[in-house]
Amino acid sequence: PGVMERLGLGPDVCLARNPLLVYGRMTGFGQDGPLAQAAGHDINYIALAGVLAHIGRAGQPPTPPINLIGDFGGGGLLLAFGMVCALLERVRSGKGQVVDAAMVDGAAALMTIFHGAQQSGFWKDAAGTNMLDSGAPYYDAYETADGKYVAIGAIEPQFWAELIAKLGLDGEDLPGQNDPAGWSVLRDRLRALFRTRTRAAWCEMLEGSDACFAPVLTMAEAREHPHARARDAFVEVAGVAQPRPAPRFSRTDSAIQSAPVAGGANTDEVLREWGFADAEIANLRDAKAIG
Repeated sequence: PGVMERLGLGPDVCLARNPLLVYGRMTGFGQDGPLAQAAGHDINYIALAGVLAHIGRAGQPPTPPINLIGDFGGGGLLLAFGMVCALLERVRSGKGQVVDAAMVDGAAALMTIFHGAQQSGFWKDAAGTNMLDSGAPYYDAYETADGKYVAIGAIEPQFWAELIAKLGLDGEDLPGQNDPAGWSVLRDRLRALFRTRTRAAWCEMLEGSDACFAPVLTMAEAREHPHARARDAFVEVAGVAQPRPAPRFSRTDSAIQSAPVAGGANTDEVLREWGFADAEIANLRDAKAIG
């Protein structure tokens, strides 16, 4: 916080020059508060936001979920969403405004449903003891005979019944699906069973059914899965494989138009568009202000 103000390009200066401007800014801890100037990364922001404590297995330390929640979900995506909202609001009001996205705020906002669930008594504070955090045996990942994993998400009774039937367990005297006292018994049975076949064999048996099953794939494997290939979910641009843009639009194509240019490749062109003369650009380069 404060960097753009020190450069003379803070929102007050910019909006005074152009009141229609929508000015987006993103920080970790926010523009104010006792931690505003502290250094941090995604793991710190989601820890403070009350997210990290709830990700992990029972009795184990919290598991950093790669930097999707703070940096990208609570930060970048919510900033983009906020910018679009402000642009739409400007159509009505005729005024610009500042969109202030703090990752700690955004990460907390993503937990809204769980705050409600906790206060209603549905969700427990202890990680790994709830329906969606690896507590329930019907919502978990299981190792297969070849050391790979499959994911099960048979929450609803009809999907659980489908899974049990396809696994050949419908004749066994098993605890009830939603009886936490029997979850350890169910989990041990499923663990033992899934270790008897390879991931490919389980895919042949369960994939595409209503058992809420999927193989746990790496990024490289995901690109080659038949479902992804059928939907062109991944594309290759300049030799680099990557997900195609999402979401998809019915009328306007969201395809990647070109590969990114090298850093600094368009510096002169951009500066000329902003009104800099060639001599001024040369002076900036001599001063090493630009590359």
